[in-house]
Amino acid sequence: MSSKSHATLRYTAMRAGIFAGCFVVVAVLAYVGIIPEGIGKSNPLWVVLMALVLSAPLSYVLLRKQRDEMSAQLVEGVDRAKQRIAANQGQEDGAA
Repeated sequence: MSSKSHATLRYTAMRAGIFAGCFVVVAVLAYVGIIPEGIGKSNPLWVVLMALVLSAPLSYVLLRKQRDEMSAQLVEGVDRAKQRIAANQGQEDGAA
């Protein structure tokens, strides 16, 4: 198997890791009081939303190589599926 065989899984795990890291940083900053904790009892939702806002651009920049590998893997899979469908249609047309 090639090194790109698990590109989607690797990208997803790295993206989740970046989100988890951002979540911990935002939670610590909110706990220390550097950033506001939210309004009323919305602290968990506020921390999750802030982590999402921070992790999205970081993932976009830091995971470019993994995203390209995942895209190549998906394109190869779609091409193989198209070839199988075309081969099956050719067999059906030949039998008729």
